[in-house]
Amino acid sequence: MAIVIRLDRMLLERRMTLTELADRIGITVANLSILKTGKAKAVRLATLEAICRELDCQPGDLLEYVHDLPPEDGDTSR
Repeated sequence: MAIVIRLDRMLLERRMTLTELADRIGITVANLSILKTGKAKAVRLATLEAICRELDCQPGDLLEYVHDLPPEDGDTSR
């Protein structure tokens, strides 16, 4: 995955739980957890805006582009 979600780091820095953030932005903990673990395929801009508002951060603080690592041991399936 080329986009890494840094929500866990921001929550730790803000001393806020996932449950508290979910309550503040009106999203289920399950859906927020999917985003936090990097399993989400998309995120609505309204959700990203609400997260940034509550955590007092910029989208770039939450999302990071990382180059994919080359396949190991000749594995070309990636």
